Amino acid sequence: MNHIELDGVSKTFGERIVLNDLSLQIEKAERLVLFGPSGSGKTTVLRLLAGLEVPDKGEIRIADRIVASSGKNLVPPEKRDVGMVFQDLALWPHMTVQQNLMFGLTARRVEKREAEVRVREMLRLVGLEHRMEAKPHELSGGEQQRVALARALVSRPSILLMDEPLSSLEDERKRALASDLLNLQSRFGFTLVYVTHDQTETDLLASRVCRMRDLQPADQINGATRIVR
Repeated sequence: MNHIELDGVSKTFGERIVLNDLSLQIEKAERLVLFGPSGSGKTTVLRLLAGLEVPDKGEIRIADRIVASSGKNLVPPEKRDVGMVFQDLALWPHMTVQQNLMFGLTARRVEKREAEVRVREMLRLVGLEHRMEAKPHELSGGEQQRVALARALVSRPSILLMDEPLSSLEDERKRALASDLLNLQSRFGFTLVYVTHDQTETDLLASRVCRMRDLQPADQINGATRIVR
């Protein structure tokens, strides 16, 4: 069953065509890796799914519900049941690890006691329960990655979007975090859409790969899709 569908989606920034008539279906609980060079539109796909950008043309459906269509966001980001890990992690530097995770749950009006239970459980699952009171600058790079992952999952989204979150880590740490991610996906059953230009990350995580390439002038004229499966 398709969990996510993009149908004829196009997106431009100024005069630059980033996505041109893109159609893509992603099944529930699939681990889809969007693989390709910088500038090929991978991050734009994630931002469209998250509701941070709006398609110029085409439709986006999540769980059979149209969430965006031709210049309009029909469902706001906070109601899409989506978690996202950004490339720069975007942790709040003035907040502790616990506060970073609590922030999103408070915004969703989760009762405080329930939120505290969820935060502790999620930090235990990523091996950081003992670092609850630390601030991001006090953590190693790998620990920061785990906090960002825990924050994205603590609200229990049905979709997790990840934008090259492991790119700054050495291979050994990449493998460890990829293993943790697979275990969490097995436990919670979320659909994963993961962006990378790294073949190692692709090999570790993908159940399916979509290879994306830069649009050439002929593509922009003819409306060709940029995805090579």
